[in-house]
Amino acid sequence: MGIDAVEAMSMRVELSDAELVGRCRQGDHEAWNELVERFSRYVYAITIQAFRLPEHDAEDVFQEVFTRAYEHLHKLRDDEAVRPWLAQLTRRLCIDRLRAGSTDELADDSLEAPEREDAIERLDESLAVHEALATLPESCKEILDRFFARDESYRTISEALEIPTGTIASRISRCLTKLRIEMEGRNEGAPAS
Repeated sequence: MGIDAVEAMSMRVELSDAELVGRCRQGDHEAWNELVERFSRYVYAITIQAFRLPEHDAEDVFQEVFTRAYEHLHKLRDDEAVRPWLAQLTRRLCIDRLRAGSTDELADDSLEAPEREDAIERLDESLAVHEALATLPESCKEILDRFFARDESYRTISEALEIPTGTIASRISRCLTKLRIEMEGRNEGAPAS
């Protein structure tokens, strides 16, 4: 593994959003790739879940978001606010796409503005949990993933991880406590909304 690959791997773990934006502004190509990787699912989820764009429109908006982000990153006033900045850019481009009538599937059940905001808020929360979960020990990630994401029973988890069934609940509880502490630590530095 080359030095660039090692540096890129460590960047994913170590750099905050603000540090990543700072490196992008300095012309660091690996940092730009990491920024796109870090926020790609988020941007795409806004287009699909909050605005219900058809896949081809969602892909066009996705490309346009990151093109504009690249061109206008120097205009971002607070480097730590890159996620809400990308969300706002995505919203505007989705609305433009809907207004342009480029989608044939504007159904009556399209989400209203408050519902869109709720969907985006849920995406923000989901991303925050995912980021906090990534900081936990592998044993916690594994058991929480199996129980909550895969909806596995205590028995299935017990067999897969080779731990007593009676231990599963206490492990889940301890790991959730670690996750809560990590989430609270992240929220302490966040501005009040």
